[in-house]
Amino acid sequence: MVSLRRRLALEIDRGIQDSVIKEHPLTTLFWECTLRCNLACRHCGSDCHVTSQVKDMPLEDFLPVLNSIARECDPHKVMIDVTGGEPLVRQDLERCGNAFYDRGFPWGIVTNGLLLTPERFHSLLDAGMRALTISLDGIGETHDWMRGRKGLFPKTMAAIEMVAGSGAVVYDVVTCVNKRSIKQLPQIKEALLQAGVKDWRLFTVFPVGRAAQDPELRLSGEEFRSLMQFIKDTRREGKIKASYGCEGFLGDWEGDVRDRFFFCSAGICTGSVMADGSIAACPSIRADFSQGNIYRDDFMEVWNNRYQPYRDRSWARTGPCADCKWWRFCRGNGMHLRAPDGTLLLCHLHRLEEQ
Repeated sequence: MVSLRRRLALEIDRGIQDSVIKEHPLTTLFWECTLRCNLACRHCGSDCHVTSQVKDMPLEDFLPVLNSIARECDPHKVMIDVTGGEPLVRQDLERCGNAFYDRGFPWGIVTNGLLLTPERFHSLLDAGMRALTISLDGIGETHDWMRGRKGLFPKTMAAIEMVAGSGAVVYDVVTCVNKRSIKQLPQIKEALLQAGVKDWRLFTVFPVGRAAQDPELRLSGEEFRSLMQFIKDTRREGKIKASYGCEGFLGDWEGDVRDRFFFCSAGICTGSVMADGSIAACPSIRADFSQGNIYRDDFMEVWNNRYQPYRDRSWARTGPCADCKWWRFCRGNGMHLRAPDGTLLLCHLHRLEEQ
């Protein structure tokens, strides 16, 4: 049950969201620069491998996208988030970063941290990198189990400590909470506090890619509620800013476990260019929902005219969403939780009610 006070706050926020949807300002662009990866994570929702049949996108192919954006937007207000695969497998990442920086775009990377040596970190800083996200999915063997390689945990922690101690970038640590790591949340928190981390983002697995058939990854209703309580308590404690990812509407937990109410910005403020050139939204949403391709389409023409399924989600009001009283605030959950045919794969409210 959502309290009256919270419902009123949700109504106010819904009006703000309506205005943002109408204006749909592009503020974040993900670039899936490679599908190559040096790990084999259990929860990976993409098609990443050590080698990939899809070649790394050349910088020269991506730059016309930035030129298109710069004609209509202030580059300083559009963040380029470089992802993959593992972006650090690209030896030309600094050249890419310099090209972004020279055009006025702030940029950062999402990394597993394994290749983030002090030398590489400083070369990326010199190329204008100003934001970074590192993944930590448990303590010791739990992290290694999730990431598919033994002995990885100390290397990941060393990278986190280096970034946290630098003061040179905006950064956060993200944790994918599963049946193993949920038991270690207090230990993970303590390790991050010892490393000097201030921002910690937690999320849960959604049933896509390798994670779809792995029962060890999905939390039960009781475990999911305990995660919400842990985040709420940690935020009250005030030693580290923990938050739940932007995955779905959480009912009466809204306002307690993240800085703002749920809002899926995919296709509204967030776009992406995938490794094959597909123009999409959040990179967690695979090619089923792509709106075009940079090799035949102008990016901003697509952004302005072809993202209607993201901006009017009335089509998603079917199945469990058809008569749901929380539709006006949830709008059908995150777009990454929709199957190719539009079917809802996971409802966070239902999971909170599971016994």
